[in-house]
Amino acid sequence: MTAYLPVPQPEDVPVREREDAMGAYFMMFASLAAGLPLPIINLIAAVIYLYINKSKSRFVHFHALQSLYSQLPTSLMNAVLVFWSIRIFILEHFEMNDAFKGYVLTVILANLVYFVFSIIAAIRARKGRFYYFAVFGKLAYHQAYKERPEDKNEPVNQPPA
Repeated sequence: MTAYLPVPQPEDVPVREREDAMGAYFMMFASLAAGLPLPIINLIAAVIYLYINKSKSRFVHFHALQSLYSQLPTSLMNAVLVFWSIRIFILEHFEMNDAFKGYVLTVILANLVYFVFSIIAAIRARKGRFYYFAVFGKLAYHQAYKERPEDKNEPVNQPPA
């Protein structure tokens, strides 16, 4: 059986870690900051943010992982939309079928849901709390808080001396 370390209480998380955890959710705006409508930039920014900040603490690692995992499906959906749109505008001379219109509506709704949940998670992270996305939160928790052999030397939940 795999052992997991306990999650920290909000008052135990330093302000700097809270801000770093919150910043993970703002990687969804990376393509806007770059001025390019390429959704893959958000994914690249999330990966870079994870690798820069994952060693700061498990709290930051969890939020960076959850942000990255939750960006995967929306980034893929957005990439398909960009390429499909380019195809329509170049090859089909602006003729949009019902499948394309339905996909655009689906992508818009998925992005709105992702945006709302990411803002909620960012606010919770800034308060030192956790907010678990349905599937991605469990994956991120298991990866960030799994006990490793090097953790055996860390005291966990011991009373002050």
